[in-house]
Amino acid sequence: MLRPNDYGLRCQNLFGLVNLLTGSRQTNGTLMKPIPKSRPTRQDATGAESADPARARGSGTQTVYAAIRNEILAMTLQPGSALDEVKLSERFGMSRTPVREALLRLSADGLVTTLPNRSTIVSTIDFASLPTYFDALTLMYRVTTRGAAARRNDATMADIRLHQASFARAVDARDAYAMIEANRDFHVAIAERAGNTYYTAFFARLLDEGRRILRLYYSTFDDRLPRQYVDEHEEMISAIEAGDIEKADALSMEHAAQIVRQIQDYVGRETTARQIKNL
Repeated sequence: MLRPNDYGLRCQNLFGLVNLLTGSRQTNGTLMKPIPKSRPTRQDATGAESADPARARGSGTQTVYAAIRNEILAMTLQPGSALDEVKLSERFGMSRTPVREALLRLSADGLVTTLPNRSTIVSTIDFASLPTYFDALTLMYRVTTRGAAARRNDATMADIRLHQASFARAVDARDAYAMIEANRDFHVAIAERAGNTYYTAFFARLLDEGRRILRLYYSTFDDRLPRQYVDEHEEMISAIEAGDIEKADALSMEHAAQIVRQIQDYVGRETTARQIKNL
């Protein structure tokens, strides 16, 4: 288990690296997205236009991908659960092609794993990699919250407050899934205010990957999340609104650190319990 000072040193080093890599390379240019080509339609026997089959298949892939992804992140599908293409095809009423394509996308996200025997399972949670995950998560808490405090945009503050209200309601209702979703949306809204789309995309992925850890962690409270989390969000909002960059940074760092400490304690207790059980 890493000491808090170790995390602080790592975060300082990583924070400096981010500034080095991005500080001198800001330009006023923008990346242009290609204009999508219109897809051809086909006429059925009545002469009406129907969707291109390739497009319909893509829609089916997205449907399967989104449904399974949500079930994995919500822990409805437990780590190690088998994902059978035939059964999934029957469940969604589709051929195996869109199911297979959805599983490939989930594999690229790190949420499913294809075993040597070609069977597919929900990826296990790699607790050994948590220290490096926490490093990245803490860094993004700090970078995005600092960036948000440095900008003025009343519209984005409204979004942040909207997600904070949803989070507070979920905490009061002891709705773990709603808490996790609202917490994610709250921090992504802060990242969007900061204005760096690369940071926002990376932070969103980190938060998504951490949802399974949070679900396990919340269960240790019997889904009674301490009000402390709501209060810390409010303090971060106040610092962002005031444009106090250093305070926003300090609050986000402590917010991340206490989450890291508590999850580490949970993992440590679970590891000890398993070791005792195996004696």
